[in-house]
Amino acid sequence: MARTAFKRVLLKLSGEALAGEQGFGIKVDIIQEIAKGVAAAVETGVEMGIVIGGGNIFRGIAASATGMDRASSDYMGMLATCINALALQDALEKLDVYTRVQSAIEMAEIAEPYIRRKAIRHLEKKRVVIFAAGTGNPYFTTDTAAALRAMEIDAEVVMKATKVDGVYDKDPKKFSDAVKFDELSYIEVLNRQLNVMDSTAISLCMDNQLPILTFNLDNPGNILKAIQGEKIGTLIRANQK
Repeated sequence: MARTAFKRVLLKLSGEALAGEQGFGIKVDIIQEIAKGVAAAVETGVEMGIVIGGGNIFRGIAASATGMDRASSDYMGMLATCINALALQDALEKLDVYTRVQSAIEMAEIAEPYIRRKAIRHLEKKRVVIFAAGTGNPYFTTDTAAALRAMEIDAEVVMKATKVDGVYDKDPKKFSDAVKFDELSYIEVLNRQLNVMDSTAISLCMDNQLPILTFNLDNPGNILKAIQGEKIGTLIRANQK
């Protein structure tokens, strides 16, 4: 069995990652590649929870900006995360990875209700637990859901898979002189207003000393590298004395 740097992790996937270049919906070959990356990581023996966004189907914040009621649009976004969770579950189980989907909004026919102790028991049995419907509350993002679930299941780190290979001082796609950070403190992320996770999620991780590792998902093999403790992406944690 390959070496692993962590016993239990929370992987945060953006919904947009499932859409690929088409920008919306679910691209089957992409979700299959992500599933292969998760399967390779799980083979090391790590216990993994996953929070997935819904931005490839519906974004509540964007809809509210055009006049839709914010609470209603956020609930619609939560339902979008359920669609993605079921798609990821299907892709993983085709690779013989045992999974459970737990939803913060009760929908017994397709997912278990979120119960912390049950989620932990699934993880102990080496099942991948996919947490759907965010926190179950409007006005909170799936970033905040990831931080919250990570603490509830006693994860050692939040791994946020993004479209870039770490955190930069400015958008590397727009500025050729953008500088990548190998490591940052929570306060630096908040003060610089860096686009890592929303401020609620960052503050939640800071208050509970939960590290955040961001890395590029364009290569799903990076999930295994992160699990094995290789130096990739950007690590966000408390200042080291």
